[in-house]
Amino acid sequence: MFKKIRYILFTSIAVSSLLLTACGSGATPESTQDTSGMQTAVAQTVAALNISEGTPTPELPVFTSTPLLFAPTLTPLAPVASPTRTRNPSVSECAQASLISENIPDGTIFKPGQAFTKTWEIKNTSPCSWDTSYKIVFRGDDVLGGAYVYNLPQAVDPGQIVPISLLFIAPQADATYTSRWMLQTPDGVEFGVGEYSAPFYTEIVVSSSANPGFAITSVEYNVVRDPATGCPANVNHIVYATFTSNGPIEFSYYWMQSDNNNSNPKILKMDAAGTLTISREWKLHLGSTPGTKWMAIVIVDPVQQEYPHAEFTYLCGSS
Repeated sequence: MFKKIRYILFTSIAVSSLLLTACGSGATPESTQDTSGMQTAVAQTVAALNISEGTPTPELPVFTSTPLLFAPTLTPLAPVASPTRTRNPSVSECAQASLISENIPDGTIFKPGQAFTKTWEIKNTSPCSWDTSYKIVFRGDDVLGGAYVYNLPQAVDPGQIVPISLLFIAPQADATYTSRWMLQTPDGVEFGVGEYSAPFYTEIVVSSSANPGFAITSVEYNVVRDPATGCPANVNHIVYATFTSNGPIEFSYYWMQSDNNNSNPKILKMDAAGTLTISREWKLHLGSTPGTKWMAIVIVDPVQQEYPHAEFTYLCGSS
């Protein structure tokens, strides 16, 4: 509707302008009068239209420079968790190991030039997995005819045990020889075994004698109580004795006890340097005399020797 009014108004003004232009500056009073009348007619026409439509003349909108504000319509995203980063162990953390066992006792006697294989069982006590890029490196004394560097024979996960076996050759001269070794990370960090990261080693004796003096070099004990606790009618104490020899040997021994209940002599034979374990049981009845008791190994032949006592305490008897 507003567009129609503006159109009529615009048309009326345009017609009036054309008429005025056509009259020019030389218009007569009559023509001026006609023009005034025409303008009056236009104004009356517009007024009539406003009355006929029954609506007020619209006001023109006033524009300002104030920006319009819109409420955000996007749904906020949940916070994204930062990715978990796995910390890689340091080189020093990977360089940790312990010695579990070894197969050739220190002090073993070999003939000059005799070949032998030494095996250490080493446990990976680090949080790292070792691969075959880890190395076994010579670190002192005598290399004993072997190489100076070896690759780890297999991959070893944390907590696993790897056997490290090296082939050696005894030197020609009679003497005692030691060969020391360590492990090495791919970064070149060397480490040994135990709390102080000490080298693992082998120690041998070379003898060209026809009678090199093979012997028992040590006896170690382990005492086990059965049952471990309590005071039943019978309590057994089992003493395990482990002999270590430096070569093949045949010897005789007996058990000696603190109550003088000694065993009869027995003969044992070891075909090579190594260890051999035997055991003896002492059964105590409820009511036996309590207190500290002991058992011990005595070697009679080829050389008589009494070894330290294996002690234990019985507390269930009557005093």
